[in-house]
Amino acid sequence: MSALRQLRLIAFLEGLSFLGLLFVAMPVKYLLGQPLAVRVAGSVHGLLFLLFVSSLFRAAAEHGWPARRSLAAFGASLVPFGNFVLDRMLKREEDGIRELQEQDMCPTNHYPSSGEQRRFDSSHRSRP
Repeated sequence: MSALRQLRLIAFLEGLSFLGLLFVAMPVKYLLGQPLAVRVAGSVHGLLFLLFVSSLFRAAAEHGWPARRSLAAFGASLVPFGNFVLDRMLKREEDGIRELQEQDMCPTNHYPSSGEQRRFDSSHRSRP
């Protein structure tokens, strides 16, 4: 499974667990006096959040994302429904990579790192 696909899947599940914690478990705890709901939903959400952060690091490293982009993705996970907005952006990126691969313009499954890009730029300059 590609790093982007893994990040999208885990982000989706983490977003669902966050919404379940906020809109199901919290009302059950405070309206019905059942704190076990928060304990269970909170544990599931915590595990998924750790998996999200791990897969975010993997995707950022493989695709050479700048720190600002990684922080924006992390921030999206802290806002209700933010992971679903993030998923839409990641899907566009994944589709773009797939399209480039189909056109044989992108032989690998990642963006070139800055060092690879400099080597590419310097080796393809026109020489007088």
